[in-house]
Amino acid sequence: MKIEIITIGDEILIGQIVDTNSAWMGKELNLLGWDVVRITTVSDKEKDIKESFDAAFKRADIILVTGGTGPTKDDVTKTVLIDYFGGTLIFREDIKKNIEEIFANRNIKLNDLTLSQAYVPDNALVLMNKVGTAPCTCFEKNGKVLISMAGVPSEMKWLMTNEVLPMLEKRFNDGSAVVHSTFLVKNYSESALAEKLECFEKSLPDNFKLAYLPQAGVVRLRLTGRNTNKEKLEVLSEEFSSEIRLILGSDIYSEKDLPIEILVGNRLKELGIFLSTAESCTGGNIAHVITEIAGSSEYFKGSVVSYSNEVKHDVLGVSCESLENYGAVSEPVVREMLKGVSEVCKTECAVATSGIAGPGGGTTDKPVGTIWIGAKFKDEYIVRLFQFGTIREYNIRKATNMALLMLLELLENK
Repeated sequence: MKIEIITIGDEILIGQIVDTNSAWMGKELNLLGWDVVRITTVSDKEKDIKESFDAAFKRADIILVTGGTGPTKDDVTKTVLIDYFGGTLIFREDIKKNIEEIFANRNIKLNDLTLSQAYVPDNALVLMNKVGTAPCTCFEKNGKVLISMAGVPSEMKWLMTNEVLPMLEKRFNDGSAVVHSTFLVKNYSESALAEKLECFEKSLPDNFKLAYLPQAGVVRLRLTGRNTNKEKLEVLSEEFSSEIRLILGSDIYSEKDLPIEILVGNRLKELGIFLSTAESCTGGNIAHVITEIAGSSEYFKGSVVSYSNEVKHDVLGVSCESLENYGAVSEPVVREMLKGVSEVCKTECAVATSGIAGPGGGTTDKPVGTIWIGAKFKDEYIVRLFQFGTIREYNIRKATNMALLMLLELLENK
């Protein structure tokens, strides 16, 4: 089945918010073996929305729409749906009751504007939204389906998971199966990895594909197979996966499709040990990605953002001699930062960074992108010099990933 996603909202077009809905839906639909053929973002103007519907019905069998379903004047999707599919608005007591329960649970006073959400087109199939006030409405046209959902990500995800996907699977499942295998790969750029796997990729049958998904310093390699015979598909997928393992060896650092910070956190929990970070050029970003994970207090104690030499010396105990003789961006300083933060936070593990993130501050000896990164587990240290590019944000993200990868390397055989 071909699917098109349409997101509605001026706030997306002007960059006020980022469209995370499409990315999430695309991933979930792909896991089910369905193809998203296009993602379209349109303004809140009725003319633009109708034109996007016309175009989508020519390309796709299923159209998933998010946004513009709220109770305020700028939310025009409901009006457009009435004009486009016909029908009239009717008041639904069951929707009203759902809205009242949501507001009662949140201890918020209900107003008439919100209650207007209980009016829905009489020619639509309504799927109840148990986490928000805007119901999901489904329309049919020439055997094709358009489904309109709230644009709030939490509401969209609940509706997709609990209502929309089960309905679509029941109606449109053609018996095909899809199998994904994911390999997280280090030490390769996207193009270098594709070159390494060129012969293998050419040998794959037509129903198997490789996808290269680069991130800062690592590549997610995904092998996808499609077939009506799931058992046969799984056997073939494992055979091809074994070939990939032989080709890439230890450069595959995980076959779990998880961010590095989660892999590190899981390993720390398994070992029952704690981590701290000493960060200069990454400015606390390593601590940030770690603490974004619920439950990270089980293995993370804290961070020292030692942006200045004074903090490196006064808090982490980096010697004046090392700072004067080698400079802040050096191996000896990073080693002392690792030791210092472990002592300050009383942790068995630590990671540390010191470098020139850019765009300025570089010298002939230490150009922009020069970053020393270290990882420590008890008395074992790894400290390496990296030379990244000149883009500050990328350098910080890549240094973050490299630091966590180095720690994972220390912990993997423990």
